[in-house]
Amino acid sequence: MKHKLNSRRQFLQQSSLAGLAIITSNTMMNGQPVSHLQQKAEVGKRIGIIGLDTSHATAFTKALNAPEASQYAGYKIVAAYPRGSKDIVSSTERIPSYTAEVQKYGVEIVNSIQELLSKVDVVMLETNDGRLHLEQALEVFKAGKRMFIDKPIAASLKDAQAIFAAAERYQVPIFSASSLRYSASVQEVRAGKAGKLVGADAYSPMKIEKTHPDLFWYGIHGVETLFTMMGTGCQSVNRYINDDQEVVVGVWKDGRIGTFRGLKNGKQEYGGTAFGSNSVIHLGPYGGYDPLLLKIIEFFQTGIPPVSKEETLEIFAFMEAADASKNQQGAKVNLADMYSKK
Repeated sequence: MKHKLNSRRQFLQQSSLAGLAIITSNTMMNGQPVSHLQQKAEVGKRIGIIGLDTSHATAFTKALNAPEASQYAGYKIVAAYPRGSKDIVSSTERIPSYTAEVQKYGVEIVNSIQELLSKVDVVMLETNDGRLHLEQALEVFKAGKRMFIDKPIAASLKDAQAIFAAAERYQVPIFSASSLRYSASVQEVRAGKAGKLVGADAYSPMKIEKTHPDLFWYGIHGVETLFTMMGTGCQSVNRYINDDQEVVVGVWKDGRIGTFRGLKNGKQEYGGTAFGSNSVIHLGPYGGYDPLLLKIIEFFQTGIPPVSKEETLEIFAFMEAADASKNQQGAKVNLADMYSKK
C-alpha cells in the first residue's frame, strides 16, 4: 500500500507540472507498472520500427523505452510493424516472440508500414532481410521521415545505390552502420590515436545466409570495423578461403593494406589491429549497442548522417568484389568494376 501511495504521489506531481490529466496504464515492464507518460514520447521524438525479425529490435526497444533512459533525449519506440523476412527461417521464426517482447515496453503493433508512418516521426528499418529494404525504404522516403537502416543496408550494391539515390530524390537523410563501428577503440583509431595509419586487420564471425552475398549477412561487422579504421580508397581485393576461415585482402590507393578475416569455426569474437606511425593498437572488446543508439538519436535530432554515403557504398563494393574474387579462385578484383556492372 505504501508503494502505491508513493507511486500515486509521484505521478500527481509529474502531472501537475505537465498540466496533464492523471492517466495510468496496466502495461508491465520488467514486472513493474509503467505509467502512461513513460510509454509515450513527445511528438517529434516518436520512433517506429519496421521489422521484428532481428534481436536488434528488442535490444533497442529495451534500451530506449527504459524509464531511466535519459541519455536518449526522450526518444521512445512507440510503434512497430513486425513483418520482416518472408523466407529466411532464422528470421521469420523470431517474429512472434519479439513482437510479444516489445509489447511489454508499451510498443503498439500495427498492420502496415503506412499505418506505422501515421504514428511516428522517425524510423528504424530493422528488417533482417536486406532484399526488402529498398521497397520498405521507399514508403518511408515518400512520408519524408528520417531513417536509420540497420545492416545490411541492402542485399546488393545495386540496391544500396538505389536507396541512396531515392533518399536524395526525396531529400530524406539516412544512414546505416554496424554497432561495431562505434566500439571505443575503433573510434580512437579513426581519430588518430595510432598516428598515420599504415594498415589494419579486422575479424568477426562469418555466418553465411544463402540469400545474400557471403559477407553481407555477418561478415559485414568485421568489414565495417576495417573501413572505420582505414577510411575509403580501397581499389582491389583478393579472397582466400578454407574450411575454418576466410581472408579478404584489400589494397588502398595509397598502398596501404587492410584485411578482413571471417571466422567460420573456432572461437567467435570481434576484434582487430591497427598499425600506425605512432603505435600498434589492438582493438578492445565490443562495447554493445549504446554508442550506436546515441549516434542514431543525434542523427534523428540533426538530420546529419554520421556515416557518409560514399563509405557505406564502398563497404558494399568491397564485399561484392570479395564474392567475385571467390568465383575467380581468389583472383584480384577491382572495386571500380563492381560499381559499373549491370
